[in-house]
Amino acid sequence: MRTLPATNIELAAWLRLSLAPGLKPAALRLLLSAFGLPEAIFDQSPEALASIAGEAAARAVLTPASPDFEAQLAAVVAWREQPGNQLVTLDDPAYPPALLTMPDPPPLLYIKGQLDLLHTRAIAVVGSRSATPQGVEDAERFARELSVAGVTVVSGLALGIDGAAHRGGLEGPGGTVAVIGTGADLVYPSAHHALARQIAVRGAIVSEWPLGTPARAANFPQRNRLIAGLVSGVLIVEAAMRSGSLITARLANEMGRDIFALPGSVHAPLSRGCHRMIKQGAKLIETPDEVLEELGFARAAKTAPVGAPPMQRDDRIQEDAAQAAASAVVRSAITAEGERLLAALGHAPTTLEILATRTEMEGAVLQNTLLQLELAGQLTVLPGGRFMRASHG
Repeated sequence: MRTLPATNIELAAWLRLSLAPGLKPAALRLLLSAFGLPEAIFDQSPEALASIAGEAAARAVLTPASPDFEAQLAAVVAWREQPGNQLVTLDDPAYPPALLTMPDPPPLLYIKGQLDLLHTRAIAVVGSRSATPQGVEDAERFARELSVAGVTVVSGLALGIDGAAHRGGLEGPGGTVAVIGTGADLVYPSAHHALARQIAVRGAIVSEWPLGTPARAANFPQRNRLIAGLVSGVLIVEAAMRSGSLITARLANEMGRDIFALPGSVHAPLSRGCHRMIKQGAKLIETPDEVLEELGFARAAKTAPVGAPPMQRDDRIQEDAAQAAASAVVRSAITAEGERLLAALGHAPTTLEILATRTEMEGAVLQNTLLQLELAGQLTVLPGGRFMRASHG
């Protein structure tokens, strides 16, 4: 799909409206409905604008452009001319149709990559930044199988579950879309520069924020509303009780999207948000096929075998094990190997083979470390040769 390039005059009007301080997307949509193109809005009187969208919106529209507006416009024009970069305005036929069902679609979208992916059937896969190794594996497997079925996987490019969802989405024809909370010319977190480059080539990166906008906490709930708006359903893999993923789920529910949650151990802190959503009406999901069936999405291709090795598994296991270790329960008198193993263990029963893959420990070192954790009361040995993190209330 190719976007017709707007003239610089048209782009300047759209950019001014998108930058107008205090002008909310819902108010802008009212003004566009009443007066047509952005240029016409600037020709209206304060009274005419206020009668349609209120006095605050009228003041925002009529506020003079900032002194550096011309430089901003030049930067946007230069960015748009770079290969793979596109700007889509609210009146553009290429604007994502799912976002038009929102009450407040952004007036201007900055897109890097495959614009067609914003017009496909899509599911969001979201969750904790401090994901467990099991959560990362689940997110990647679900995303991979959804993508193999021809469904686009949407997430927010954060650490943990989001990153795993994007990596899984890249492994199938459905692809992946990253909705970010910074300008489209920035990558946050910096650890995801390589992943963002892959998505820009084989998926799409979307932002409503002006170029150069840094990561700010206030931006991410607004980013979450775009994730919710682009999809038919939201799958939460892991989430604490206070989690941005739950904000995404709430916003999606308000838009009439379906909410799915993956259950976990009652002892796992990152399962509590999922369990809370299930109590509130989210659908409990155990397999990717259940998500596809609930949304009426037929598989477009044969599913990749469960347990097929994801790309770059070793690097990701080390990164996510380190994140899990940072948020794990207090451990005393445990060696560095014990810390590493406990981080890799997660909160679900796990076999010796899986632990060996996750930690890359030698057999003797792994066995000794398991014994150390068992004696320290941090690990429980289950029937069938499985291991599980011990509960501490």
